[in-house]
Amino acid sequence: MEENQYIYPSKGKDSKNLKGKLNEILPKIPYYVVDYFKSLFPIFKWIHRYNLTWLTGDLIAGITVGTVLIPQGMAYAKIAQLKPEYGLYSSFIGVSIYCFFATSKDITLGPVAVMSLLMGQAISKLVDIYPGLTPEAIATSLCILSGLLALIIGLLRLGILVEFIPSPVIAGFTTGSAITIAVGQIAKLLGIPKIDNKKPTYLVLGNTLSHLNQIRIDAALGAFSLIYLYVIKYGCVYLGKRFPSRERFFFFISIIRIGSLIVICTLFAFLLNLNNRKDLTKSPISILTYVPSGFKHIGVPDISISMIQKVGSYIPSSTIILVLEHIAIAKNFGRINDYKIKPSQELIAIGVTNIVGSFFGAYPATGSFSRTAIKAKSGVRTPLAGVFSGVLVILALFVLTPAFSYIPDASLSAIIIHAVLDLISPYSYVKQLWEIQFWDFITFILGVIVTIFVSTEMGIYVSTGFALLILLIRLARPRLDIIGHLTIINDDSDMSQKHVYVPLRKEFPTAVPPPDGVLIFKFEESLTYPNSSYIDSRVIDHVRLKTRRVKKVAEKIGDRPWNDVDDKKKAKEENAKLPQLRAVIFDLSAVSVIDSTGMQALLGIKSELNKHAGYPVEYHFACINTKSIQRNLIMCGFGTLGGGGNLKDVHDSGDLEANNINNNAEINDEKNDVTILDDTTQSSSCSSMKTGKRFFHFTLQEAVTAATNGNKIKKSDRDQIM
Repeated sequence: MEENQYIYPSKGKDSKNLKGKLNEILPKIPYYVVDYFKSLFPIFKWIHRYNLTWLTGDLIAGITVGTVLIPQGMAYAKIAQLKPEYGLYSSFIGVSIYCFFATSKDITLGPVAVMSLLMGQAISKLVDIYPGLTPEAIATSLCILSGLLALIIGLLRLGILVEFIPSPVIAGFTTGSAITIAVGQIAKLLGIPKIDNKKPTYLVLGNTLSHLNQIRIDAALGAFSLIYLYVIKYGCVYLGKRFPSRERFFFFISIIRIGSLIVICTLFAFLLNLNNRKDLTKSPISILTYVPSGFKHIGVPDISISMIQKVGSYIPSSTIILVLEHIAIAKNFGRINDYKIKPSQELIAIGVTNIVGSFFGAYPATGSFSRTAIKAKSGVRTPLAGVFSGVLVILALFVLTPAFSYIPDASLSAIIIHAVLDLISPYSYVKQLWEIQFWDFITFILGVIVTIFVSTEMGIYVSTGFALLILLIRLARPRLDIIGHLTIINDDSDMSQKHVYVPLRKEFPTAVPPPDGVLIFKFEESLTYPNSSYIDSRVIDHVRLKTRRVKKVAEKIGDRPWNDVDDKKKAKEENAKLPQLRAVIFDLSAVSVIDSTGMQALLGIKSELNKHAGYPVEYHFACINTKSIQRNLIMCGFGTLGGGGNLKDVHDSGDLEANNINNNAEINDEKNDVTILDDTTQSSSCSSMKTGKRFFHFTLQEAVTAATNGNKIKKSDRDQIM
């Protein structure tokens, strides 16, 4: 065999048939089942190696996250139209259960802003439609149902589904949600009463601005809270850079700013209400007034058929947020800290967490970016750190709830605004979308606009639907490049030339078309059923435009086809100027799959072009990626002058000889392999596959050389109309 021949290796004599493979796999099924169940609990792979160093890091990280989780949990529960304690329930379950199923050491589960906003919108709408429903029943039902759906997807190992929702969609509805949440908290920050923040964002903003004359003393506390949070945040960043040796110290000072703010403001509210301790509703500022201790709402969530029908429209959107936010954060921190997460296992983790949480009165919880970042920077070593955060939440639920009653609403609003503003995509990201891919930019903007002016749920659906539509359009209408070449002259003494093949587009103004009668097409996508008809039409139309039609134009108008409207004389003159079609080259370097519809499209192209040329045209294939594509091309008759065979005939009869394929290959049924025979018509100027040496090539240069220097077309072939 020639050293540079283009041929895929045979499977060999040891290749097993189906029965042999089944006999090999069946005895291993029990092992696979056991291994699958072990994979559901990653904790058992590392817990036996747990040590004191890990414990120290996890303890510090867990306590640090807990100090942030407690006030944020209560604040986010207010966004979800729930009482503050429900945020604490979600916080405890989220951090405590996750560690048993986790593949990420950094991520922290619990209440998050976007999910809380969706819950708030769902509760507001459903309570209006079904007055008998309570907000708590809606929240716990959605928690268990969305958790069940995530768990099923994870158990079936369908985490790949997450990849179908692109990052501009996530960024779009996250940004829109952050703006919506921030605008909705302005009234509480300023102490303006009776502002309905359940309405679309622009109406909430308008109502807030129209009632600025009703600002109360809460505004002073809210302004102080915001200033305090940002001064500590940016002050610690500056000091950390100014004094690098104390950077970690300033980091922890920055982290406790939320907890310290709650302590300061709660103490202020307590002193302000010394005379109102028996009736906190008379407080001069808006406070939480009452937070029950312990788990007061433990129970079985309602997942009756009636409840599922009522909340069913929100199950997909809540599951999408659970999955997308969690997986995106886990992957991001996995890359930063050099470990790999398993998306399907993470789906199992959040599924189980939310199912268990629903029995404790929790609403849907997922990964939090801000708390995950804090956990990572605090030196976390294993997922067990979440348990220490959970212990802190438990202590808060049983010990600190009397103090929580004095927490000012303005301070919680400041904490929410401070947290969600970080979720807004920066200008640099939006600019990057605009410069890299216009349709990604439109997807992002669409998500933001719909989320702000309609709802978070519609923002998810519309932006996701638009992104999938663009994907389908790209699959159905891929770019088909017409290829030419640039000539590069080497700087060595012999001044040799080299051709680089590029698309004939304005980006390459000096590119030269291939020799007359030779056309090169490059597919930018796999040739499959969504795009095969489009590719078929594009190739045939271009060939007809650029090459001579051999078929004579009828002299009489009555003998011409009804759709042939060209002037006879003009058509003759223009057709005579065109070169005669000799060969078509297909560059398959970007093609990984050609399905049956795509193969039928190639056969259709071959038939049409043979008729157009008036004789069998040469069809060359360069840069084939897979053996299956090579084999299928040979089966369908390519690899010989003009080709032969029909896809339906090949499939129906299974008789390769009857389809003129045995001129180049014999199919060994036992091995399901292609045995390549010799072809004495190989051009000496190129190296190619042993089957159809003149028609299958390593490179475009070889294909062009073969097509240009191929045998002259015989008169008998020229007269043959395919």
